[in-house]
Amino acid sequence: MLKRGVWRRLVCGLAMAFLAGGQSFGQSTVTSTQQDQKDLAVTVYNSNVALVRDVRRLRLPAGTLDLRYMDIAAEVNPATVHIVSLTAPKDLNVLEQNYEYDLLSPLKLLQKYVGKELTLVRTVTENNSTKEIPVKAILLALNDGPVWKVGNEIVTGIGTDRYIFPDLPENLYSKPTLIWLLENARAGEQTVEASYLTNQVNWTADYVLTIGADQKGADLNGWVTVSNNSGTAFRNAQLQLVAGEVHRITEALPQAPRPMMKAAVAGAAQFVQEPISEYHLYSLERRTNIQDKETKQISLLAATGVGFSKVFEVDGQQFYYHNAQSPGAPVKEPVQVHIKFKNSQENSLGMPLPAGTVRVYQGDSKGRVQFIGEDRIGHTPKDETLDLHIGNAFDVVAERKQTDFKSFGRAFEFAFEISLRNHKPDPITVVVNEPIGGDWTMLDSNYKYEKTAAFAAQFQVPVAANAESVLKYRVRVQW
Repeated sequence: MLKRGVWRRLVCGLAMAFLAGGQSFGQSTVTSTQQDQKDLAVTVYNSNVALVRDVRRLRLPAGTLDLRYMDIAAEVNPATVHIVSLTAPKDLNVLEQNYEYDLLSPLKLLQKYVGKELTLVRTVTENNSTKEIPVKAILLALNDGPVWKVGNEIVTGIGTDRYIFPDLPENLYSKPTLIWLLENARAGEQTVEASYLTNQVNWTADYVLTIGADQKGADLNGWVTVSNNSGTAFRNAQLQLVAGEVHRITEALPQAPRPMMKAAVAGAAQFVQEPISEYHLYSLERRTNIQDKETKQISLLAATGVGFSKVFEVDGQQFYYHNAQSPGAPVKEPVQVHIKFKNSQENSLGMPLPAGTVRVYQGDSKGRVQFIGEDRIGHTPKDETLDLHIGNAFDVVAERKQTDFKSFGRAFEFAFEISLRNHKPDPITVVVNEPIGGDWTMLDSNYKYEKTAAFAAQFQVPVAANAESVLKYRVRVQW
């Protein structure tokens, strides 16, 4: 028979082993937080998703154990979670993995205590003194409100100042937690990497094109805007961005409201670009912190001396070539202003540009920079030309007049006059695009045209300073 002291030590040891082991005797529990983190890499895609690679140094016992990996993104996709030992990959095997996202809150505590007993505390004042009255009650239901059993009575609407819970349910966590059931063949320190995809991390590109007052050159600055609403902060992280249309089968989640923006210090380009598969990868050459609920801007590129051209365009409409359009009555049409430049090394650029918004500024006579328009660009490889529509011209006027219309069954003849008036002190050229459609033949034109597509013609019309040019042409169209 065991002596009383030995028996007591044995029972205490078994109890401690049970508490440490979680679900069963002999099974240990290891909890890991950001304090164990040795490396962190975040790759953000411009489709509201990011790949997180979280490397931690852990001391793991041999045998079966529960590894609780805390301080992860709350928006993690559990189906994408993967863990591997970097130092002993053959010794560490994964038996199960779970994602615990039932987070601790007063309401969650009450929900977990349905059918259980807890203490209700009321504060009452009698004879100028305050005291607390505790009442033991069983929470029967928590739907539109709590339903209690107090003694032998069923009670609702109890005024309660606070609840006292006897203990914390096992399946409630203060933070989102990944839990692995592992089989470890060798006790000691190991470096493990957990990787997963998380939603609610996104990035976009924004550009500023600043045109000099003399309009002879421009500077282009690019910014990366990273938004983190994943539920965790990424500290001292290696940041990489992927530009391109990555195909995903999950539905896009709605964007969270954008918080206050924190801008990095402007300077030289900080990203190194490389192709990866059919996309482009931009790697930040230093580590950075991305707090939860934060929007951060980081400089992507800085180019000076970018050559550009300003183009004035007038676009016709297809319905002009179907029937008579108020013959003899002129119709004013907007003259669009486009800024065009080539993304090439010869033009001080040449880096593949991620899709984003380009905002255009121009210096005035006093040297102050003024906003003159913006446009969105798609993903643009090197050596391609960017075309920005920044607005409509104020001092250039276009008027269209249909001067003739004839019908020959399925064939039609149209005659147009397009008056272009330039009120600027400098000569310009106006590009007129005519989407004629059908099977067409140009019968007559006072300016040379180019057949830019099967159903379109384009005219280049020079207009002198403070002067007018009139484009006249006749076309036959068969439908």
